[in-house]
Amino acid sequence: MLGRALRVLEAFSPDRPALRLSEVARRTGLPAATAHRLLREFCAWGALERDEDGVYRVGLRLWELGSLAPRGLGLRELALPFLEDLSQITRENVQLAVREGTEVVYIERIAGTGAVPVLTRVGGRFALTATGVGLVLLAHAPAEVQEEVLGGPIERYTAETVTDPDRLRHMLADVRTHGFSISERQVTLDALSVGAPIHDAHGRVAAAVSLVVRYGSVAPHALAPLVMTSARAISRALSVL
Repeated sequence: MLGRALRVLEAFSPDRPALRLSEVARRTGLPAATAHRLLREFCAWGALERDEDGVYRVGLRLWELGSLAPRGLGLRELALPFLEDLSQITRENVQLAVREGTEVVYIERIAGTGAVPVLTRVGGRFALTATGVGLVLLAHAPAEVQEEVLGGPIERYTAETVTDPDRLRHMLADVRTHGFSISERQVTLDALSVGAPIHDAHGRVAAAVSLVVRYGSVAPHALAPLVMTSARAISRALSVL
């Protein structure tokens, strides 16, 4: 029964945040009666909400529960002053992310004034191989995670996306050597991202921070010191918890 309930929640996605009963049943493969009963129970608990037109959406109860995740809200609140400083200094997009399995999960994003549009969103997931934060997190992931990612299909977002495993291995080695990542035009052709690792009290990479700017507006190595300074400041704050 728990598996069926989770399938109902998984039916909702960024591209389909609002669903009718028939759509939930179709996306989950559950009988309509079963889907309806589970939807009713989720609504009673507050995990989902149903409007007067019979459309279901994720409810605030799930948001409240998700905010308790220590790698989410706690890290975000600790890092936010430093992210805001970086955003104010650069007027560019600032992002904070963690690794969940073989994906990036974004836990904060500050949009700069007039900055280049980005595809990421808070709570959204992305491939580890393409973004500035993703390359940082992958470079410091366990060897088995790296091999799983590099040995599987590597998604291409633009003509510049690096999909060759050997080339990616060299990029990851550079991240570990130099302390920052560079993602040029890998997600969108007009964007450049520079990321740096955030370490916990044990020296492990717990998260990553990045700046995303318009490609060609500034040299990536000019951004690296700013990003690394912010990452070190967050690391120091994280180490005293």
